[in-house]
Amino acid sequence: MSTDSGGGGSLIRAAREPGVFMRLARGNLELWANLVVITWAVVFAIWQGSGFAITLGTVFAIWAILAVSLNLVVGFTGLLSVGHIGFFGIGAYTVAILTSNAQYEQLRTEAIPTFGWPFFAALPVGIVLAGLTAIAVGVVFNRFRDDIFVLVSFGFAVICFNVFLNSRALTRGAFGIHEIAKPEIGSVAFGSEVAFLILALVFLAVVVLISWLIVSSSFGRVLTAIREDERATEVFGYQVTHFKLTVWVISAMMAAAAGGLFASWTTFIDPNSFILLESILLVSIVILGGLATIWGSILGAMAFVLLEEGMRFLPFLPDEYVGQARQVILGVLLVLLMLFRPQGLLGRYKL
Repeated sequence: MSTDSGGGGSLIRAAREPGVFMRLARGNLELWANLVVITWAVVFAIWQGSGFAITLGTVFAIWAILAVSLNLVVGFTGLLSVGHIGFFGIGAYTVAILTSNAQYEQLRTEAIPTFGWPFFAALPVGIVLAGLTAIAVGVVFNRFRDDIFVLVSFGFAVICFNVFLNSRALTRGAFGIHEIAKPEIGSVAFGSEVAFLILALVFLAVVVLISWLIVSSSFGRVLTAIREDERATEVFGYQVTHFKLTVWVISAMMAAAAGGLFASWTTFIDPNSFILLESILLVSIVILGGLATIWGSILGAMAFVLLEEGMRFLPFLPDEYVGQARQVILGVLLVLLMLFRPQGLLGRYKL
């Protein structure tokens, strides 16, 4: 049985039957969380106009892919990883290096090699490269559990950032990579904001479908058993390390796909897009939405993007303090959740 029946299903039933809505509304935090976040998104999009709403939707789709992929590891398997941003960066840099075809100035750094690949040829390479990296590090990570796993995943994120920063012959280091190609399929180009939003939502739908198939299968039930009691699962004859490695690799490949979309959408990346803070924010989104719930990850990503972008429009907050205020408010929300609802808005399990 899927663990996702609470959030989205309750909202749909409530919309169809007013009586059901009144019964569910009494003390139902999940229903209120859905209503508040979705209403907030609609009002904010109408207030700022269609152009900003499209940009907001694209950012949301990319973060939602990341959140859903990480929840497979953290929520369903119980492995708290803070190194997921590394796989995100691998996908982004692979697409950037293979598709960028600019002639860079050679004043302070040498030009990187240019390949001029199309986006849909470069993206699978990034996904496969992230998967191979996940296999290599996952074989090592499988030896660790709990707090030690968090530390080694922390180390992986730091290593990835330093590779992006110091491999100047491929990444141009701190100067970043410009003019990353937009996706094209034959004569169909995804250069416009609307077209790219549709593409990002299609990728999100595919990731959600794959994740749902995983968690609703017998494979997913074994992952849940590993989260609850890894040693007991081993007693029943399951190769726990194989299951953990498999979901780790799948999750990494999903994150790489999000990274490729991010690089193509922004057309410029540098190592600062893949710092450890971004990974902490990603973990926070998963916790905010709820562990072991796909819809919770989507809702958490939506709430995070609305918080991140909405604070730019507060009249009493100077622009130079927006970034710090976002982190403070997100931190306060997480503290309140840990105190009063440690399983998150829609989650079934505590961290």
